[in-house]
Amino acid sequence: MSATEKAPWWQGATVYQIYPRSYRDSNGDGIGDLKGIEQKLDYIADLGVDAIWLSPVYPSPNRDFGYDVSDYCDIAPEMGTMADFDRLLKEAHERGLKVIMDQVLSHSSDQHKWFQESLLSRDNPKSDWYVWADAREDGTPPNNWLAAFGGAAWSWHPLRRQYYFHKFLKSQPKLNFHNLEVVDACMDVLRFWLDRGVDGFRLDVANSYVHDPKLTDNPPVPMEERTFLHWTHAPRLQRHIHDANTLENEWSMTRVREVMDEYDDRLAFGEFSEEPSMFGLYAGGPKRLHTGYTFDFLEDWSFRPAVFRKYYEELLKPLDNLWPCVTFSNHDITRPVTRWGGGQGDDALAKLEVTLLLTLKGTALMYQGEELGLPDVDLERKWIQDPVGDLYFPFGKGRDGCRTPMPWKANVHEAGFTTGEPWLPIPDYHRSRSAEAQEHDGASVLVHAKHVIATRKRHPALTHGDIGFVDEPDENVLTFIREGEGEKLLCLFNLGRHAATVHVPGAAHATEISCGDVSREGDVVTLAARGGAVFTL
Repeated sequence: MSATEKAPWWQGATVYQIYPRSYRDSNGDGIGDLKGIEQKLDYIADLGVDAIWLSPVYPSPNRDFGYDVSDYCDIAPEMGTMADFDRLLKEAHERGLKVIMDQVLSHSSDQHKWFQESLLSRDNPKSDWYVWADAREDGTPPNNWLAAFGGAAWSWHPLRRQYYFHKFLKSQPKLNFHNLEVVDACMDVLRFWLDRGVDGFRLDVANSYVHDPKLTDNPPVPMEERTFLHWTHAPRLQRHIHDANTLENEWSMTRVREVMDEYDDRLAFGEFSEEPSMFGLYAGGPKRLHTGYTFDFLEDWSFRPAVFRKYYEELLKPLDNLWPCVTFSNHDITRPVTRWGGGQGDDALAKLEVTLLLTLKGTALMYQGEELGLPDVDLERKWIQDPVGDLYFPFGKGRDGCRTPMPWKANVHEAGFTTGEPWLPIPDYHRSRSAEAQEHDGASVLVHAKHVIATRKRHPALTHGDIGFVDEPDENVLTFIREGEGEKLLCLFNLGRHAATVHVPGAAHATEISCGDVSREGDVVTLAARGGAVFTL
């Protein structure tokens, strides 16, 4: 990019993900809604973020809490009305906030009118809008594909006497992107919301739009490549290269990009949860999604410098035209302070991970509560609602622990989230980290997060600069240089649990970004455990 060119608004932006059911309930039914989000727009704007990303707000039977859409062009009654959405969009824009919506185009709910028609016969107008296949002679499914939520990825329907494909729950049938009528209908869904003024989309499981029409079996993950994560869930023991992650999926991303280019200044980024080697085929450049993220950081439990360095130097380096997204947390993932620290919270770790998130190269995706340092909630069986938790409890409790309501005030009914009974509980160790409790505490995670977000905006090297990593003798220390627009910054992070020393050039001087205790004698900087600092070179 030349000095006269202006980068797109989303490059280097901080995007704040909102899980609407758990953000703020305005009517006392225990479920967060659009009016509740509107009531907290000043809080969001004060964070300093550039955009909000809303998890699905469409009508849904909520088997997968909004990721099973029954109507792509309306608002769920529990979330409010279309008028509520339009007002939220207007109020957000007036505060300088972009609005990004989740789109779930790989599959729909089985309650969607498209599927309800498709299942009636093999020759109706929408008979081929979903992926149907005959059983084998012995009645078993047509191949070995496994669903992400357990069991075969095929369910039998007696009306058609066929199986239908579902990569997730049986109530989430897979749309057939080999039928161009389906693709056109999905592109019109995007236009519906773009015409209303939304600024972009996050595309759920964007790697899975187009399946192998031959229904070829997925191969196994080789035994020597399997880690503990593979053994946590049987579907992970397959390489998902035929039910998803196909070469043909590239053209579906091209179709999305063509729609986005019909409008000015919009963003489409994708979730790529499998086969990261395909990432560059789907995102980056003028004909693919603008950007996207993988699960390399989201599924990391080690918090080792090598994980971050490998992502940039091995996965991203060959992809010259791909501006990355950086994310440690979302509605599907154990929160980072629990993943990397354990227990009921670790404010030093929370400050470190927020600082690291906002100094790595890329568009930063921050999940609600990350700015408060919230840990996961350890739930009792009676509270489990997520189908993954229902499958594996108590050995695995699913995703409910990262989806509990936001704590707004420490000492009021249900932490100020609702006047009724919340759909998931709010524990005391979340109440003590409420937004109100942290707002006027200069040592809080929230105040620190605001400071780092604001400082990031003042440093072009952090928003738009390149990144290069520096070798360190201490395997717990992550060091990298951000450089751009005449600025060069040295970023030091001690990811370990003990103090560490780092040598810096004599001319380096500290910036306003640091976390934990940092001291310096000559060219030696000592970082406390979970400490970090940024220096100007």
